[in-house]
Amino acid sequence: MTETALRSAPKLENAVRAGGPEAERARSRPVQMALNVLQRTWLIVVVVAIWWIATADSTNVFIPSLESILVSLARDLSNGVIASGAAYSLGNLAAGLLIAVAVGIIGGLILGETKRLREIVDPVIHFFRSVPQAALVPLIIGAFGIGQGPKIYTIAFACMWPVLLNTIDGVLGVEPTIRKFSKVYRIPRGLHFRKVVLPAALPQIVAGVRVALPIGITVMVVSELFAANKGLGFYILNSSATFMVPETWAGALLVGVIGYILSLLFIVLERRILSWYFKSGAK
Repeated sequence: MTETALRSAPKLENAVRAGGPEAERARSRPVQMALNVLQRTWLIVVVVAIWWIATADSTNVFIPSLESILVSLARDLSNGVIASGAAYSLGNLAAGLLIAVAVGIIGGLILGETKRLREIVDPVIHFFRSVPQAALVPLIIGAFGIGQGPKIYTIAFACMWPVLLNTIDGVLGVEPTIRKFSKVYRIPRGLHFRKVVLPAALPQIVAGVRVALPIGITVMVVSELFAANKGLGFYILNSSATFMVPETWAGALLVGVIGYILSLLFIVLERRILSWYFKSGAK
């Protein structure tokens, strides 16, 4: 029997090489990857092509050609004008988002677990989350000054609400059976939060951070339109004030590209943090 198996092994190997299921899958993998890339990028290519053709002979001062926009963007990226502003803006965004996530998660865990406290602060939460965050930017900067700190606080304030509310919803969504199990076995409060409540609420928390990210990018730019001398918002405002229209478009285009890249990076991070959640088949 062993001798028969040894004789058949090379035949199986040759069959695979000749065109077995494994070889077929290996050959189709690059094709599948190419199709996936094409599926995700074809619309971007079409939009860019239409934009390029439609504005090629533009004589409108406020709608320059895409070529001139890209030339301005490349020039200011190479000389460091936009690069330094983008680094400043992204630093503010990162700091504000970290503060928002920390405050939102801690506050959401406490409010989600404390019904009486949640009922007391609920009107205040819904009042502040209903106020347009961009409208508060000049007030916060006027109250706290024109430095980098107020811009970070503004981003943190705007990003905190979706994280806070999603954390509360995640905590409230913990199965009652799990809570009873924790009480019956007298699991310490800190361990209950770390091992029971936080993992159960994590998908909702990550969804809140995903919602907060584009809000943070918007407020990041708006906060630099007031009493600022650097950043992407300042670059856009200064270019507009000096009638440098291609540069204005270039700054806005760069903000959109940065937002798209950050969204893609967050999806990768989300897949790593919630790998157990996606493996379970949960939607």
